[in-house]
Amino acid sequence: MKRRSDSAGKSFFVFLKAVFLCAVLVAALPAQAQWLSRDEAIMGTAIRVELWSDDKAAGEAAIDAVMEEMHRIDREMSPFKPESELSRINREAADHPVPISAEMFDILSRSIEFSKLSGGVFDITFSSVGYMYDYRRHIKPTDSEIEMALPGINYRHLLLDKDKQTIRFSRPGTRIDLGGIGKGYAVDNCIALLKKRGITHALVTAGGDSRVLGDREGRPWMVGIRDPRRKDNVVAVIPLINSAISTSGDYERFFEVDGVRYHHILNPKTGRSATGVHSASVIGPDATTTDGLTKPVFILGPEKGLQLIESIPGVDAVIIDAAGRMYYSSGLQNKQREVSVPPGSMLPK
Repeated sequence: MKRRSDSAGKSFFVFLKAVFLCAVLVAALPAQAQWLSRDEAIMGTAIRVELWSDDKAAGEAAIDAVMEEMHRIDREMSPFKPESELSRINREAADHPVPISAEMFDILSRSIEFSKLSGGVFDITFSSVGYMYDYRRHIKPTDSEIEMALPGINYRHLLLDKDKQTIRFSRPGTRIDLGGIGKGYAVDNCIALLKKRGITHALVTAGGDSRVLGDREGRPWMVGIRDPRRKDNVVAVIPLINSAISTSGDYERFFEVDGVRYHHILNPKTGRSATGVHSASVIGPDATTTDGLTKPVFILGPEKGLQLIESIPGVDAVIIDAAGRMYYSSGLQNKQREVSVPPGSMLPK
């Protein structure tokens, strides 16, 4: 009886030891690899992150980092937050040179590059008139107010001093708004954060600006271009790997008065909403580039907009005009099998 009791005790001890070792091994193993995603509202728009992670906790931490970066950029670059760096520039730069962060200096420099590239059609000083529009409350400036404020729109009013790292406005009444490039910049920053964390497959979207990292389950990410007049319809689907796409449309922020649509894409020459195009999408290597090009392409229209795109290596565009016709740059025409397009879409000749 004693031997049997000792044997049973030893067996039970061995069993407990085995269970303990298994528990330790399970605890040491990373959580099951999986796709993770999250949506939040930041910068006045929808932010989405989707990524593949071998470890759930690490993946969730990576998403946390992306969302915090979006909040950080919003805190510094929002024209609606009085304490932001951008708001301080708008308050003071017409009176004296304003010291700015290296990050702000870089994005302002990049904005001026897009202004020069587009012949002044991209211009962050559009806000000299644009701040008077309130799309939620359906408020627009009068003709006389536009004419008085219009001289403030000119990117040449932005005087950057690289040595002192300052900005000054050469004309009173000038204001800037980074809405035409800031979200793309934020997306690129977030992709860089994910790369540093070892993420190799991801999508980051901020409103109409998206950038993908790697592929999705061995296939390209498929990003849709929405119908500008039917919210739930997609007019084209673009396959993407390690690239970005941005879309600007007259349906994003707008109101209508007496049959006229007033939207946020202003022609810097007139201070009024650009006409002739419903949406412009640009595909390229990074979201700062694609974001910075959609507005001039939209404002210039199909013919001149595509001329601009064709002059820049590595980018393509899809334009939908006011009649609903669709136009493609030559790079996409050569890849029609990869781009899903409904029948009857018009291609430029």
